[in-house]
Amino acid sequence: MLVRDLQHGSDLDQVLLVREADRRQRRDGGEFLKLVLGDRTGGVPAMIWDDVAQALELCRAGSPVHVVGRYEVHQRWGAQIAILKLKPALDGTFEPADLHDGPPRRVDHMEADFRELLATVQDPHLRRLLDTFFGEGSETWALYRIAPAAKRYHQAYLHGLLEHCLTVAQAVSAISATFPGIDRDVAVTGALLHDIGKLEAYTCDAPIDMTDDGRLQGEIPLGYYRVRRVIEDLPGFPAELAQSVLHIILSHHGALEHGSPVVPATREATLVHMIDNLGGRLGSFDRIEKELPPGQVWSGFDRAIGGGAYFGSAGTSAAPITAEDRRSQAA
Repeated sequence: MLVRDLQHGSDLDQVLLVREADRRQRRDGGEFLKLVLGDRTGGVPAMIWDDVAQALELCRAGSPVHVVGRYEVHQRWGAQIAILKLKPALDGTFEPADLHDGPPRRVDHMEADFRELLATVQDPHLRRLLDTFFGEGSETWALYRIAPAAKRYHQAYLHGLLEHCLTVAQAVSAISATFPGIDRDVAVTGALLHDIGKLEAYTCDAPIDMTDDGRLQGEIPLGYYRVRRVIEDLPGFPAELAQSVLHIILSHHGALEHGSPVVPATREATLVHMIDNLGGRLGSFDRIEKELPPGQVWSGFDRAIGGGAYFGSAGTSAAPITAEDRRSQAA
């Protein structure tokens, strides 16, 4: 049974993924273990109050564990799994694809689209920059193609960074021709590189988490310095072009309170910020929809979108009563 299908009182006897395992101190000096167990559709908290050390051996974050227990929804504490027994997860007793989230498209298809988009960048300096980062044999490309785009809110799974940056760059490319004055090559290059700092800011091993560098420096400074170092090693790279690309990286969060040290001050930076924000928000809808129980059309409050998400298909909602309807009823 998928986590999103669980209902109050559902008995569990299956393998779940340990998303988080946090050893904590009780007020009486003892210890307890707070877990988040889940699958590709969501996660649920669970508490271990006894034999914490033994439970921790089984419940390593990022590993599967066989859970026997009951799903309960408490009026005060919310949804939790009351664990009766934990066992090792044996091969053949579960499908890994049911536990780990991933992109909706095949990775090789995304890679092909990525290469096709790279080939459309005509400026020779930008092509050299992109080839340095994304040449098929480069270490950066090997990381970029598998890295997650986030820890929680959107594309928080392996290959999520490739999916996110590709869709942002494709949208930027398409819109660049609509508005005058936009340097398409600069905008596409900035879109492909805007989140490059996430290679150092997040782990690629399950569970996805922030690195020490990510916590101490932030993904935007990490990305800025990574791209700047490469540009400085490219002979003859124009200073104005470097400034344009680096500004996109520094400003792509759009506001100081969102982590950008500067706000977008060029057409290209504004475009990348807007599409990046759109891509992230739509990615949040994808995440929410995967976790939504069958038959439910509204989600609860989600921090990433600032409210509930609606997934009712056209025609499922009751049509509003019109004046003509009222006249017909009266007749």
